[in-house]
Amino acid sequence: MKRHILLVGLPGAGKTTVGGIVATKLGADFVDLDQLIEREQRTSVRSIFTTRGEAGFRELEADAAARIMNGQPAVVAPGGGWAARPNAMEQAAERSLIVYLRTRAEEAARRVGVGRDRPLLAGVDPEERMRELLGARESFYRRAEVTVDTNDRTAEQVADEVVKLARSRGGW
Repeated sequence: MKRHILLVGLPGAGKTTVGGIVATKLGADFVDLDQLIEREQRTSVRSIFTTRGEAGFRELEADAAARIMNGQPAVVAPGGGWAARPNAMEQAAERSLIVYLRTRAEEAARRVGVGRDRPLLAGVDPEERMRELLGARESFYRRAEVTVDTNDRTAEQVADEVVKLARSRGGW
């Protein structure tokens, strides 16, 4: 049975980039939850964080994820904090192959730069913030069915490994 391919990890882990490549290689739909929320709300994630706070954004994200999980199998990239929401990983595991894209904090910080449209990174040292986020979230990320290391690898190399996993373990 074909399952969703759900990519979790820090901002900068490559969820969106790798997810798009994986979807193309599998002939699947790709859903970036941040982009979906921005389309539906007709505003940016940054604006949602400003007006509704992180909790308000996480509610929108949880609703969007639930809708996607109930649809046709796709490659899905939630925001970096989605996995830390209570029961999110366990609920998604029922219909998804969850893949943790593991990235060192300093590598993630280098990839995202200085807070470009990332509310949780605005006005802070990106590397320090990534270490904090990793410390707070890694125990959730590790609940993924499989882990793929992204450090010192191209998005294409990571995507190829995820595609192999999708075919061997995700029903693709």
